[in-house]
Amino acid sequence: MTTRRDFLRQSASALTASIIIPQALRGKTFIAPAVSASDQLNVALVGCKSMGWYDLEDIMHHPGVNCVALCDIDRGILENRAAEAEKKWGRRPDLYGDYRQMLERQDVDIVVIGTPDHWHCKIMTDACSAGKDVYVEKPAANSIAECDAMVEAQKRYGRVVQVGQQQRSSQMWHEMKHYIDSGQLGRIARVNVWANFSYAAILHPAADGPVPEGVDFDMWLGPAPKRSFNASRFHGAWRMFWDYGGGLLTDWGVHLLDMALWGMDVKGMPRRVVASGDNHAYPENFAETFDTLTVLYEFPDYLIQWNNVTIESGPYGKNYGLEFKGTNGTLVVNREGMEVIPLGDKLEARTWKPTNNEHLDHTTNFIDCVRSRNMQTACPITNGAFCAKYAHIGNIAARTHLSLTYDERKRTFHDKAADRFIIPEYRKPWKL
Repeated sequence: MTTRRDFLRQSASALTASIIIPQALRGKTFIAPAVSASDQLNVALVGCKSMGWYDLEDIMHHPGVNCVALCDIDRGILENRAAEAEKKWGRRPDLYGDYRQMLERQDVDIVVIGTPDHWHCKIMTDACSAGKDVYVEKPAANSIAECDAMVEAQKRYGRVVQVGQQQRSSQMWHEMKHYIDSGQLGRIARVNVWANFSYAAILHPAADGPVPEGVDFDMWLGPAPKRSFNASRFHGAWRMFWDYGGGLLTDWGVHLLDMALWGMDVKGMPRRVVASGDNHAYPENFAETFDTLTVLYEFPDYLIQWNNVTIESGPYGKNYGLEFKGTNGTLVVNREGMEVIPLGDKLEARTWKPTNNEHLDHTTNFIDCVRSRNMQTACPITNGAFCAKYAHIGNIAARTHLSLTYDERKRTFHDKAADRFIIPEYRKPWKL
C-alpha cells in the first residue's frame, strides 16, 4: 500500500514547472479547506525566537498541519515556545537542541528554518537530503557559494522550497510589476532602493562574558569561527557581524532588491558593481557591518542604487522603499503603499494600498505547493539565492573597495581579494 509520504516522494520526479498564483492575488486571502487525516502535514521548526516562530504561526493557520518538533540552542526559548505551542495548538512538540536528530524523524514533512543566516545553507541542504520540504527565512544564505549549494540541493532532491520573501505573495507588489511592464513610466533610467533603520547601530555594547545558562553557544556558532560570547553579537544583533549576517543590505536588501530586480525584469548579474560603506553616522558603532552604505549596480540601460544609513528618514518621507524614475513619471513604493507621481501631464497620478496579508498568503502558497508537489513556489530558492547574491556582491564591493563584475558561469570575480569572500571556510567538523 502506498502511503501519502511515499506518494509525495515518488511524485517529485514527475512535477510540472507551472506557476501557482497565490490565492490572495485573486482578490482575497485564502485559507485551505479542511483536509483528510491521510493528508496531514507535520512541520518542525529550527530557530524559535523570532521570524521562524512567526513563520510557524502562519503555517499553523492551515488545516491539516501539525507542529511535531521544535529545535533551538537556547533551552529557555525552546521551553517557552513549547508551552506556547501546546496552548495554541493543543499538542506539546518534541524538543531538540541539535537539528540533525530532528531530521532523522520519518514523520517530519516540512522544516521551517528561522536561524541566523550562517546556518541557513547547512540546515536546508541537510533537510532536502533527508526528504523534507523547506520554508527558509531570508536571506537564503550568508555567502554566494552557499546560495549555489542550496539551489543544487533543491534540484538534486526534488524538494519544495519557499524563501521568506513574502512580498512575492502581495497583490500590491504584483500590481507594481504590472504597472512597470505596461510602459507607462516611459524609459526607466534609475531605480533607487533604500532602507534606513537605527537597529544597524549597536551603540552600547555588552562586554564579553560567560555563556548564559541553557545556551549551547558552540552549536549556535556552528560552522562560523570560534569566538567568545557577547550578548551584543547574539540574539537579533548577530545580523551586524559578517560571520553570521550582512547588515541591512542582506536583511532588508533582499526584500527590496527583489522588487527592483523583478520590476526591471533582471535575469542575470549586473555589468559592474561599485560600493562604499563605513560607520559614518556612528563611528563608535560596535557592529562590523556598515551603518552607512551605497551600492551602485550598473546595467547597460539603467542603474539600480542601494542606500542605507542608521538615521530613520528618507526620500518622500519614507525610511525605506523604492523609486522607479521614468521619463514620464516616478513610481514610489514600500509595504505601506504605492504612488505614481507624474512628470507634468504625461501620466495620471495614482495610489495603491495593500489589500492582502502577504505573509500569511506566502505560507498558503507554500502549503499549496507542498500538497500539489509544485516546485515553482512564489519565491523559489532560485530567486531567493539570486537576490541574496546581489546583496552579497554589494557588501563584497564595499569591503574590498573594488569595482566588481561577477562571472556567474565560472563563479568568480577574477580577483583574489574579492574571490576570498565567495566560499565561507566552515569550522571543523562542519562541512559545506
